Amino acid sequence: MKAIILAAGKGERLRGALDNIPKPMIRYRGKPILQHNIDLCRNSGIREIFINTHHLHEVIRSYFGDGSAFGVNIRYSLEEEMLGTAGALNNFRDYLAGEEFFVLYGDNFSNFDLSSLTEEFHKHDCIGVIAFHHRDDVSQSGVGEFAPDGRIVRFIEKPKSGSTDSHWVNAGIYYLSPVVFEYIPLGNSDFGKDIFPRLLKEGIPIYSVCSDVSLKAFDTPVLLRDAFRGADDSRR
Repeated sequence: MKAIILAAGKGERLRGALDNIPKPMIRYRGKPILQHNIDLCRNSGIREIFINTHHLHEVIRSYFGDGSAFGVNIRYSLEEEMLGTAGALNNFRDYLAGEEFFVLYGDNFSNFDLSSLTEEFHKHDCIGVIAFHHRDDVSQSGVGEFAPDGRIVRFIEKPKSGSTDSHWVNAGIYYLSPVVFEYIPLGNSDFGKDIFPRLLKEGIPIYSVCSDVSLKAFDTPVLLRDAFRGADDSRR
Protein backbone atom coordinates (compact mmCIF):
# COMPACT_ATOMS: atom_id res chain seq x y z
CA MET A 1 0.00 0.00 0.00
CA LYS A 2 0.98 3.62 -0.56
CA ALA A 3 0.32 6.92 1.18
CA ILE A 4 1.02 10.58 0.58
CA ILE A 5 1.57 12.62 3.72
CA LEU A 6 0.98 16.33 3.23
CA ALA A 7 3.74 18.37 4.88
CA ALA A 8 4.05 21.60 2.90
CA GLY A 9 2.05 23.95 5.11
CA LYS A 10 3.63 27.07 6.56
CA GLY A 11 1.57 27.17 9.76
CA GLU A 12 0.74 30.84 9.19
CA ARG A 13 -1.56 31.01 12.21
CA LEU A 14 1.29 29.78 14.43
CA ARG A 15 3.68 32.53 13.43
CA GLY A 16 5.67 33.47 16.51
CA ALA A 17 4.72 30.27 18.34
CA LEU A 18 7.36 28.10 16.68
CA ASP A 19 11.08 28.30 16.07
CA ASN A 20 12.57 27.63 12.65
CA ILE A 21 10.81 24.35 12.02
CA PRO A 22 7.97 23.45 9.66
CA LYS A 23 4.67 22.75 11.34
CA PRO A 24 4.72 18.94 10.82
CA MET A 25 8.00 18.85 12.75
CA ILE A 26 6.41 20.07 15.99
CA ARG A 27 7.38 17.50 18.60
CA TYR A 28 4.57 15.71 20.41
CA ARG A 29 5.00 12.74 22.73
CA GLY A 30 8.71 12.67 22.05
CA LYS A 31 8.85 12.93 18.26
CA PRO A 32 7.68 15.08 15.35
CA ILE A 33 4.01 14.85 14.38
CA LEU A 34 5.12 13.81 10.89
CA GLN A 35 6.98 10.86 12.38
CA HIS A 36 3.82 9.77 14.19
CA ASN A 37 2.07 9.71 10.81
CA ILE A 38 4.87 7.71 9.23
CA ASP A 39 4.67 5.25 12.13
CA LEU A 40 0.89 5.01 11.67
CA CYS A 41 1.41 4.14 8.02
CA ARG A 42 4.16 1.61 8.68
CA ASN A 43 2.15 -0.10 11.42
CA SER A 44 -0.73 -0.39 8.93
CA GLY A 45 1.44 -2.13 6.36
CA ILE A 46 2.18 0.94 4.25
CA ARG A 47 5.81 1.07 3.16
CA GLU A 48 5.74 3.43 0.15
CA ILE A 49 5.34 7.01 1.39
CA PHE A 50 5.33 10.26 -0.55
CA ILE A 51 5.82 13.59 1.20
CA ASN A 52 5.25 17.01 -0.35
CA THR A 53 7.36 19.83 1.06
CA HIS A 54 7.63 23.60 0.80
CA HIS A 55 8.35 25.66 3.92
CA LEU A 56 11.75 24.75 5.45
CA HIS A 57 11.73 21.60 3.35
CA GLU A 58 15.35 20.81 4.15
CA VAL A 59 14.47 20.23 7.83
CA ILE A 60 12.08 17.43 6.87
CA ARG A 61 14.40 15.81 4.34
CA SER A 62 17.38 15.98 6.66
CA TYR A 63 15.47 14.30 9.49
CA PHE A 64 13.77 11.49 7.55
CA GLY A 65 16.14 10.93 4.61
CA ASP A 66 15.01 8.07 2.38
CA GLY A 67 12.89 6.64 5.20
CA SER A 68 14.94 3.48 5.69
CA ALA A 69 15.70 4.34 9.32
CA PHE A 70 11.94 4.47 9.92
CA GLY A 71 11.08 1.24 8.12
CA VAL A 72 9.64 2.85 4.99
CA ASN A 73 10.67 4.20 1.61
CA ILE A 74 10.11 7.96 1.18
CA ARG A 75 9.99 10.06 -1.97
CA TYR A 76 9.65 13.83 -1.77
CA SER A 77 8.38 16.66 -3.89
CA LEU A 78 9.36 20.29 -3.44
CA GLU A 79 6.64 22.81 -4.19
CA GLU A 80 8.08 26.15 -5.24
CA GLU A 81 4.56 27.53 -4.77
CA MET A 82 1.97 25.86 -2.58
CA LEU A 83 -0.28 23.48 -4.55
CA GLY A 84 -2.97 22.83 -1.93
CA THR A 85 -4.05 19.56 -0.33
CA ALA A 86 -5.28 18.10 -3.63
CA GLY A 87 -2.93 19.80 -6.08
CA ALA A 88 0.00 18.33 -4.14
CA LEU A 89 -0.92 14.87 -5.45
CA ASN A 90 -0.11 15.85 -9.03
CA ASN A 91 3.63 15.56 -8.44
CA PHE A 92 3.11 11.90 -7.55
CA ARG A 93 0.62 10.92 -10.26
CA ASP A 94 2.95 8.43 -11.92
CA TYR A 95 3.65 6.66 -8.63
CA LEU A 96 0.04 6.57 -7.41
CA ALA A 97 -1.64 5.49 -10.65
CA GLY A 98 -3.22 2.06 -10.78
CA GLU A 99 -4.12 1.39 -7.14
CA GLU A 100 -5.86 2.96 -4.19
CA PHE A 101 -3.82 5.05 -1.78
CA PHE A 102 -4.06 6.98 1.47
CA VAL A 103 -3.74 10.71 1.99
CA LEU A 104 -2.85 11.96 5.47
CA TYR A 105 -2.45 15.51 6.72
CA GLY A 106 1.01 15.45 8.24
CA ASP A 107 0.35 18.14 10.84
CA ASN A 108 -2.41 16.23 12.68
CA PHE A 109 -1.89 13.55 15.30
CA SER A 110 -4.21 10.56 15.68
CA ASN A 111 -4.16 6.78 15.95
CA PHE A 112 -7.01 6.28 13.50
CA ASP A 113 -7.54 2.69 12.33
CA LEU A 114 -6.58 2.99 8.66
CA SER A 115 -7.95 -0.47 7.86
CA SER A 116 -11.46 0.79 8.65
CA LEU A 117 -11.22 3.05 5.58
CA THR A 118 -10.12 0.26 3.26
CA GLU A 119 -12.89 -1.99 4.56
CA GLU A 120 -15.52 0.69 3.98
CA PHE A 121 -14.13 1.42 0.52
CA HIS A 122 -14.50 -2.18 -0.60
CA LYS A 123 -18.13 -2.31 0.57
CA HIS A 124 -19.15 0.27 -2.00
CA ASP A 125 -18.67 1.38 -5.58
CA CYS A 126 -17.07 4.69 -4.68
CA ILE A 127 -14.16 7.01 -5.39
CA GLY A 128 -13.02 7.29 -1.81
CA VAL A 129 -13.59 7.24 1.93
CA ILE A 130 -13.01 10.13 4.36
CA ALA A 131 -12.28 9.69 8.07
CA PHE A 132 -14.27 11.91 10.44
CA HIS A 133 -13.94 12.62 14.15
CA HIS A 134 -16.29 14.41 16.54
CA ARG A 135 -15.62 18.00 17.51
CA ASP A 136 -17.83 20.38 19.48
CA ASP A 137 -16.65 23.53 17.69
CA VAL A 138 -16.81 22.93 13.92
CA SER A 139 -16.47 26.55 12.79
CA GLN A 140 -12.88 26.12 11.58
CA SER A 141 -13.28 22.67 10.05
CA GLY A 142 -14.70 20.73 7.13
CA VAL A 143 -17.92 19.07 8.27
CA GLY A 144 -19.72 16.09 6.75
CA GLU A 145 -23.39 15.15 6.61
CA PHE A 146 -24.25 11.54 5.78
CA ALA A 147 -26.94 9.21 4.48
CA PRO A 148 -27.83 6.23 6.73
CA ASP A 149 -25.37 3.99 4.84
CA GLY A 150 -22.48 6.41 5.44
CA ARG A 151 -22.48 8.01 2.01
CA ILE A 152 -21.54 11.67 2.26
CA VAL A 153 -24.37 13.90 1.09
CA ARG A 154 -22.93 17.27 2.02
CA PHE A 155 -19.50 18.65 2.81
CA ILE A 156 -19.32 22.12 4.37
CA GLU A 157 -15.99 23.86 4.77
CA LYS A 158 -15.88 26.07 7.89
CA PRO A 159 -19.68 26.24 8.30
CA LYS A 160 -21.44 29.32 9.59
CA SER A 161 -23.32 29.03 12.86
CA GLY A 162 -26.61 27.18 12.38
CA SER A 163 -25.82 25.94 8.87
CA THR A 164 -25.43 22.30 9.97
CA ASP A 165 -26.27 20.09 12.94
CA SER A 166 -23.31 17.80 12.27
CA HIS A 167 -20.31 17.71 14.54
CA TRP A 168 -18.39 15.21 12.41
CA VAL A 169 -15.21 16.89 11.23
CA ASN A 170 -12.83 15.91 8.45
CA ALA A 171 -9.91 14.13 10.14
CA GLY A 172 -7.54 14.72 7.21
CA ILE A 173 -7.27 11.01 6.36
CA TYR A 174 -8.56 9.69 3.02
CA TYR A 175 -8.49 6.44 1.11
CA LEU A 176 -8.87 7.22 -2.58
CA SER A 177 -9.21 5.51 -5.92
CA PRO A 178 -6.68 6.72 -8.53
CA VAL A 179 -9.76 7.76 -10.53
CA VAL A 180 -9.73 10.86 -8.32
CA PHE A 181 -6.95 12.26 -10.53
CA GLU A 182 -9.57 12.81 -13.24
CA TYR A 183 -11.09 15.45 -10.95
CA ILE A 184 -7.90 17.12 -9.71
CA PRO A 185 -6.77 19.90 -12.06
CA LEU A 186 -3.16 20.90 -12.54
CA GLY A 187 -2.10 23.73 -10.29
CA ASN A 188 -3.51 24.63 -6.88
CA SER A 189 -6.62 22.88 -5.54
CA ASP A 190 -7.96 21.85 -2.16
CA PHE A 191 -9.91 18.72 -1.24
CA GLY A 192 -12.32 20.46 1.14
CA LYS A 193 -12.94 23.58 -0.92
CA ASP A 194 -12.70 22.23 -4.47
CA ILE A 195 -12.56 18.47 -4.99
CA PHE A 196 -15.06 17.03 -2.52
CA PRO A 197 -17.77 19.60 -3.35
CA ARG A 198 -17.24 18.90 -7.05
CA LEU A 199 -17.54 15.13 -6.57
CA LEU A 200 -20.74 15.53 -4.59
CA LYS A 201 -22.20 17.94 -7.13
CA GLU A 202 -21.52 15.45 -9.93
CA GLY A 203 -23.00 12.56 -7.93
CA ILE A 204 -19.69 10.71 -7.51
CA PRO A 205 -20.06 8.60 -4.34
CA ILE A 206 -17.80 9.27 -1.36
CA TYR A 207 -18.26 7.43 1.92
CA SER A 208 -17.36 8.13 5.52
CA VAL A 209 -15.89 6.40 8.54
CA CYS A 210 -16.77 8.17 11.79
CA SER A 211 -14.72 7.44 14.88
CA ASP A 212 -14.40 8.73 18.43
CA VAL A 213 -10.62 8.37 18.15
CA SER A 214 -8.89 11.44 19.54
CA LEU A 215 -7.28 13.76 17.00
CA LYS A 216 -4.91 16.55 17.89
CA ALA A 217 -4.69 19.55 15.58
CA PHE A 218 -2.02 22.22 15.90
CA ASP A 219 -3.50 24.93 13.67
CA THR A 220 -3.65 27.89 16.05
CA PRO A 221 -1.81 28.97 19.22
CA VAL A 222 -4.90 27.95 21.25
CA LEU A 223 -5.04 24.49 19.68
CA LEU A 224 -1.29 24.17 20.11
CA ARG A 225 -1.63 24.98 23.80
CA ASP A 226 -4.59 22.63 24.23
CA ALA A 227 -2.80 19.78 22.45
CA PHE A 228 0.12 20.01 24.86
CA ARG A 229 -2.04 20.40 27.94
CA GLY A 230 -1.33 17.29 29.96
CA ALA A 231 1.13 15.90 27.39
CA ASP A 232 4.52 14.77 28.63
CA ASP A 233 6.46 16.72 26.01
CA SER A 234 7.45 20.16 24.77
CA ARG A 235 6.93 21.63 21.33
CA ARG A 236 10.66 21.53 20.54
